[in-house]
Amino acid sequence: MSAATAAPGLLLFSRRAGTVLLTLLLLVAGVWTSWSTAQHVMLTEDREQGTMAVTRCDDTTCTGSFAPAERGAKPRERVVIDRSIGEHKGAKVPVAVKPGSHDVVRTGGPGFLHAWVPLGGALVLAGVVIGGGLRLTRVAWGFGLAGGALLVASFATL
Repeated sequence: MSAATAAPGLLLFSRRAGTVLLTLLLLVAGVWTSWSTAQHVMLTEDREQGTMAVTRCDDTTCTGSFAPAERGAKPRERVVIDRSIGEHKGAKVPVAVKPGSHDVVRTGGPGFLHAWVPLGGALVLAGVVIGGGLRLTRVAWGFGLAGGALLVASFATL
């Protein structure tokens, strides 16, 4: 087999391998980014849980006081949550405190969906890469629709 006849096959293989690696990178990055918040929402046994009363919001965060749901936990005068469309001054938000900090994350169904938003975006992008690079249109539509559904569900619940 000469180099001239092997080159198209090698080029096709490298394009597919690169597309698969890019897709895996997108998905791993989406899960990694989502897990940094989702672990506090999903694994709540060792986390203080309660309600945050939002008193002030700026462009990226909201602050307020924390009232614990269980006895023995201490109330806090000031906790911080990342701002989303659901927080506004005067809102009562169910939250869990990140261990060793004054940062809180929203809990419950809306918090779960909001935590996985980066994965939803990664699924949409992976769908584009799969459709364009691998020409697997059904798989691409599946990834894109799953990511879009996650993003819409998160927006609708906040």
